[in-house]
Amino acid sequence: MALTESNPIEIGTQAPDFNLLDTTSGNNKSLTELKGKNGTVIMFICNHCPFVIHVNNELVKLANDYKNKGIGFIAISSNNVETHPQDGPNFMKTHAQKMNFPFAYLYDETQEVAKAYDAACTPDFYLFDDKLKATYHGQLDSSRPGNEVQTTGADLRKAIDFLLNNQSVITNQTPSIGCNIKWK
Repeated sequence: MALTESNPIEIGTQAPDFNLLDTTSGNNKSLTELKGKNGTVIMFICNHCPFVIHVNNELVKLANDYKNKGIGFIAISSNNVETHPQDGPNFMKTHAQKMNFPFAYLYDETQEVAKAYDAACTPDFYLFDDKLKATYHGQLDSSRPGNEVQTTGADLRKAIDFLLNNQSVITNQTPSIGCNIKWK
């Protein structure tokens, strides 16, 4: 496991569009179809990373807490399934069902979407406003596997609340940290 931080992005960056396989429905879904009315969280995750496993329950809770406030949630796995078959579409579908993901879990087979977002790690969190302009790119919270800090989603929740309340963008954004994306 290579410990990797998320790459910085400029606030205001437009979210790159995509059309990917939704492993839970079996249909392709686009960013335009899945985006939220008031904002959209895009998460690069996977099935096997201990950092993602550590936050899975909080991701479900977070999405359920904000979906009725017009925030859309989209999870994307971009890992190379030749080296990490457990991150393939069939396993993604099973995992999403087991966790009761209230969001689409998309498969980025070509890794083009991860590259377009300059995603680096799992988990990697992005928040976009209603016009799909970046307002946050950072950690979920300060909890990590083994550090005894409770997972609350505090940092991402604060960013979403700021967005919903038309407050200024949080300027001090701590990068996410986790396993590197498994590139081809």
